[in-house]
Amino acid sequence: MRAFVGFFTTKRIYESVERLQEETRSFIRGKWIEPQNLHITFQFLGEISQDQAVSVLKNLQQIAERFSPFKVQYKSLGVFPDKKRPRILWIGVSKGSGTLKSIASEVTQLNRKVGINPDTKPFHPHVTICRIKEADRKKLNSLMRRYKESVFGEDLVDRLALISSSLTSVGPVYTVVEEFPLRRENS
Repeated sequence: MRAFVGFFTTKRIYESVERLQEETRSFIRGKWIEPQNLHITFQFLGEISQDQAVSVLKNLQQIAERFSPFKVQYKSLGVFPDKKRPRILWIGVSKGSGTLKSIASEVTQLNRKVGINPDTKPFHPHVTICRIKEADRKKLNSLMRRYKESVFGEDLVDRLALISSSLTSVGPVYTVVEEFPLRRENS
């Protein structure tokens, strides 16, 4: 199974993404992420065995019990890998990013113990909104400057999930294998 650990965003940022898609139509050619597929990834696992999947589920259950639901605020635009070679357009996270980083760190540490190696790139909380094929870099940089302080909405993060990713000719199909509510009691 090809999988990742993460959570889906709610409908709160869909309208912003649609507006950005409209606004960039003349200078970005790429594949925009379907609204139901917008998510934050804590760790991309790649191909994992059934045994590894069971271990990941146990890890997620443990982690979910250690965190309380929390709010994230989606803010600003950015690109990966960099402005000279933009391949991914994303919306960043301001409020809540520290908690997202803590969860991602725990996910990575526990999954390493079951033979799943961490990503080589550091975790950067973001929602991928477009896979860029071609872009006018000057206009794209101007867009990112214009939206540097823009807020695209908030979400309540209240669950973690193991999500399978099947690649198809029309794009990935994501299926929640199992999700775990965050449930640490506030003291």
